[in-house]
Amino acid sequence: MKLKVFKSLWGLAPITEWALASQEATGYAGIEFKSLSIPDSTNFRDWLHKFHLDFIAQIHTEGLDVEQHLISFESLIQIALGFDPVLINSQSGRDSWSLSDKCRFLEKALRLEEKYGIPIAHETHRSRMTYTPWDTRALAEAFPSLHICADLSHWVNVCERLLTTEKSDLKKVFSACIHIHARVGYEQGPQVPDPRAPEYKIQLEAHEGWWQQIWKNQHDRGMAVSTVCPEYGPVPYQHSLPFTNKPVADIHEISDWAMHSLQSSFKF
Repeated sequence: MKLKVFKSLWGLAPITEWALASQEATGYAGIEFKSLSIPDSTNFRDWLHKFHLDFIAQIHTEGLDVEQHLISFESLIQIALGFDPVLINSQSGRDSWSLSDKCRFLEKALRLEEKYGIPIAHETHRSRMTYTPWDTRALAEAFPSLHICADLSHWVNVCERLLTTEKSDLKKVFSACIHIHARVGYEQGPQVPDPRAPEYKIQLEAHEGWWQQIWKNQHDRGMAVSTVCPEYGPVPYQHSLPFTNKPVADIHEISDWAMHSLQSSFKF
C-alpha cells in the first residue's frame, strides 16, 4: 500500500501557481481544498496537472432540513467533479438530526456516490452528523458501503478525553475509513497549538496510534493507496496571542513537519 500526503490550502492566500509548485517541491502528492473557494478553476486545474498533484475536493452541505442538505450535497458533487478529484471529502448533515434523519440522508447520499462514480468520505466533524463516535458507529453498521474520513481530533474534543472508552466504536469506524485528517486534537480543542511541543506528547502518541490502526485496516482490506492530510487551520482555529492575534506557531511549517513524520511512520 502506498501513502499519499495531501496539503491543505486552508489559510493559504492567495492561491497561485507558485503556491502549488512549492507543495510539489516540498513532497506533497496532492492538494485538498474546498472546491467552492477556488477563485480561478481553469488555472487551478492546469496547475494541478502541471505539477502532477492529485486533488481531494472538500464540500460542506447546507440547508434547513435533510432534503435541502441532499440538494446541496448533489450540487457540490457536480462542482467538485469539475476538478477531477481522486475523492470527495464531505462535511455532511447536522449534529442535531435524529439517527433516523441521518439514515435518510445517507440512503440517498450513497446512491449519489454510486451515480457519480466517485469515492465520497463523510468526515468525522463537530456540528455534523458524524460528530460523535457512537452515532458514527451506528451509521457504519447500518450502511456497510459508508466511507469515512477520520478526523479524530474532533472526537477527542467532543468526548473531552483521548477516546479511552470508545475502542469498539473506533474499530468499527476504522473499517470504513478511506481518508485521514491527521491533525492532533486535545481534550479542550480540535487543534493543539503545536504537535511538536512536549506538553502534547500524550495526545500526539494517541493520534499516531489511531492512524497506525487505520493503515493496518486499510492494508488488510487490500487498499492500494492510503490518503492523508495534516490539516492544521489558521487563526482562530490556531491559538493566537492576546491583543495581537499573532499565531503561536506557523501552521504550514507544522504541516510540513507532519508530512515527513507520517511518511516516516508509514510501514505498510
